[in-house]
Amino acid sequence: METPTVRWRRLLPRTPGRWAAAVAVLAVLVGGGTWTAVADDGPPAVQREDRMLRPGGVEIDTSYFTAGGSGKRPAVLIGHGFGGSKNDVRAQAEKLAADGYAVLTWSARGFGKSGGAISLNDPDGEVKDVSGLIDWLAKRPEVELDKKGDPRVGLTGASYGGAVSLLAAGHDQRVDAIAPVITYWNLADALFPDGVFKKLWAGIFITTGGGCEKFEKQLCEMYERVAVSGKPDAAATKLLAERSPSAVADRIKAPSLLLQGQSDSLFPLGQADAMQKAISANGAPVSVDWISGGHDGGDNETPRVEGRVGAWFDRYLKEETGTDTGPAFRVTRTGGIDSTDGAALKRGASSDTYPGLRSGGREIALGEGTKTFRNPAGSAPPAISAVPGVGGGLSQLSSLGVGLSLDFPGQFGRFESAPLATSVHVTGTPTARVTVKATEGRDAVLFGKVYDVSPDGRQQVLPSQLVAPYRITPDQQGKPIELALPAVDHEFDAGHRMRLVFSATDLGYASPAEPATYTVTADGPLTVPTAPAVTTAAAALPWWTWGLPAAALVIAAALLLTARRRTATPAPDPELTDVPLQITGLSKKYAKSVDRYAVRELSFRVEKGQVLGLLGPNGAGKTTTLRMLMGLITPDEGEIRVFGQAIRPGAPVLSRVGAFVEGAGFLPHLSGRANLDLYWQATGRPAEDAYIDEALEIAGLGDALARAVRTYSQGMRQRLAIAQAMLGMPDLLILDEPTNGLDPPQIREMRDVMIRYAAGGRTVIVSSHLLSEVEQSCTHLVVMDRGRLVQAGPVAEITGSGDMILVTTAEEVSEPLAEKVASLPGIGSAVRLDDGRGLLVRLDGATTSRLVADLVRLDVPVTGVGPHRRLEDAFLTLISGGAS
Repeated sequence: METPTVRWRRLLPRTPGRWAAAVAVLAVLVGGGTWTAVADDGPPAVQREDRMLRPGGVEIDTSYFTAGGSGKRPAVLIGHGFGGSKNDVRAQAEKLAADGYAVLTWSARGFGKSGGAISLNDPDGEVKDVSGLIDWLAKRPEVELDKKGDPRVGLTGASYGGAVSLLAAGHDQRVDAIAPVITYWNLADALFPDGVFKKLWAGIFITTGGGCEKFEKQLCEMYERVAVSGKPDAAATKLLAERSPSAVADRIKAPSLLLQGQSDSLFPLGQADAMQKAISANGAPVSVDWISGGHDGGDNETPRVEGRVGAWFDRYLKEETGTDTGPAFRVTRTGGIDSTDGAALKRGASSDTYPGLRSGGREIALGEGTKTFRNPAGSAPPAISAVPGVGGGLSQLSSLGVGLSLDFPGQFGRFESAPLATSVHVTGTPTARVTVKATEGRDAVLFGKVYDVSPDGRQQVLPSQLVAPYRITPDQQGKPIELALPAVDHEFDAGHRMRLVFSATDLGYASPAEPATYTVTADGPLTVPTAPAVTTAAAALPWWTWGLPAAALVIAAALLLTARRRTATPAPDPELTDVPLQITGLSKKYAKSVDRYAVRELSFRVEKGQVLGLLGPNGAGKTTTLRMLMGLITPDEGEIRVFGQAIRPGAPVLSRVGAFVEGAGFLPHLSGRANLDLYWQATGRPAEDAYIDEALEIAGLGDALARAVRTYSQGMRQRLAIAQAMLGMPDLLILDEPTNGLDPPQIREMRDVMIRYAAGGRTVIVSSHLLSEVEQSCTHLVVMDRGRLVQAGPVAEITGSGDMILVTTAEEVSEPLAEKVASLPGIGSAVRLDDGRGLLVRLDGATTSRLVADLVRLDVPVTGVGPHRRLEDAFLTLISGGAS
């Protein structure tokens, strides 16, 4: 049943376009409603209709979006997150409508203007409402039908809306495709993991919903019962499980795109793993995507996520079989830090098959022995890991190399590995085999976590701030049991240690109030999944970066013509086949000099996916190193290997290297475009492999491409040379001062190009004097001074030393609050930023972990914490103490 009033509005499309001047504004009263229109020459505008419907006996507030005439089209329903309303998903609805879908949004029971009580996606409540909305769509003349009463329809939504998408697919077989985002499979498992009450998140649920009185009576009673006892009972577990997608696991057969958050202590990655296993067992296509953010904050990658959801629906609703829906598994990884805002730079990795959470297990030996520790009376003070409800996503601190986790002395036991000989990328759920005992036959409630410990032992990072709770009953105690740690995607660098910790308390969970003593014995190694099939995902690159390439074949040909007589080439090293570059003991003397070196005893290694910045003052030996790397000059001592092959002038492996060093020569009477065409023709490779148009788009020369190069400015010549260096697709791209002559927007574009290029599984080495750009674009650095290596490593490690910490906040920090921070123990000073949204804190004995914990205690709305020292400061410090 509908209310008699219907409102129509004409909405400007969000896609780019040129708009003609308005030629008419028409207002017509229709059945108590209004409609307006504006003429334009862009894409079809989106119309929105607001209605109150009663699909399941309760009044539900809806919005219906369409565009582009009366043709038949598939439909999409978009659900909102818990505590929100239909207005939260309006932008996505408009975009899908402009892309040719009929889109229906609604406010769930108890939210927005809808009636009813919140019943947590009850099959007889919210799920029944969705089936009623599908009935309504089936009667719309513009909606495509599979048969009478059965519209072609997909569902998507985040969190609460994601769960109802799954439930609707299980209860209503008319659903043709789903794309749930950061949601749950079993709500009982999410709120009562292993029988431990997730008290902070449960409380946030109730508060966000508007208080206990807004919920269905039995849900309110269940929450209050569990919150008082601190332990879930069987009735509570049964009630939540019955309202979870897992209850209809064998009936969900729609193609499913599952997007789950890594920064999520509410619905962790294991929830999506259970979804994937169940739905794929039903024979449906399933793809899994681990996004960067989640309920704990961080970047939810909204544009990329919505783009992938749209492609999923194009394939399975519009049946566009040529649509690329992405890999079966994708994970967003971080590498390096953007110094402008402290955010972690993102990379994508993927696999053609879903690896699960335990693929490629690698055993890491741990220290032996038995650890004894206490659960304090009242379980206070609690250890700190994730802090639900704190704005800004504190879980993102781990990606910035900052540890925010506190374990109180006497309340935890730890087991530690030896320093790692090589880096280990963990993708999935580590497991440990232990024996646990508790005092006098009581349950042991423990919280397991794996820290990343720096080589000096002073810094420990908890990946994504995640812990795993365990309730170990008396009948499980005294014998070895396997415990699963939190599922994460995290790289442990060589030289770091893995630290397995079991704590008796955690801030987010309810622990027994009675004091108890626990003993934990490690019965074997820590097994970590490495997911070897997951590799850097080239599919994450935008279309124009496919124009990045290499002029490697021309370089190799030129070397054959100009090279001096070569000595015998050493045999390939099979252990370095996948290593883009390893330099060992490299030395080169100045011409006619006996003891003056341009480069001396230089050694470093570059891995796939890295953007390596080569830094040093004038005369440091950077360009000499790059010229030796490309085989243009021969070292006096040492060795350079590219993908395991020794570099000599004209070495075949140089065909995998693209380079721009010391400018490029062009024929001045030819146009820029003609120079590139001629250059590529000389390689003998097919024209379609050049991606010339894309490279020129990156260079940004515009109409100047048709002009003779002799008319170009220095900056224009530089941009043309960069385009030439990027023809083809080299595995290793070398750029010497690539931003010389570029204006700020083009410098930023070049930065993005290098980052995305490396994200495709390739490697970039860049030499530059623009330290601010190197800091933002590079993941790793090699600093040289007077021919020698001064320091090498990740950008974050090189810039991360020092006692100045930058704290950014979601809200303005008051002066009294800044004074409170300044008066904390171990804090030298705390100064408000110019805009008030943050503090510059000087540590005077305190650690970063302790600072963050104190900020949380003072209710400071932290959005980021990181070292304030700029790369320029670190660089000047390094070269001032460099080798002579």
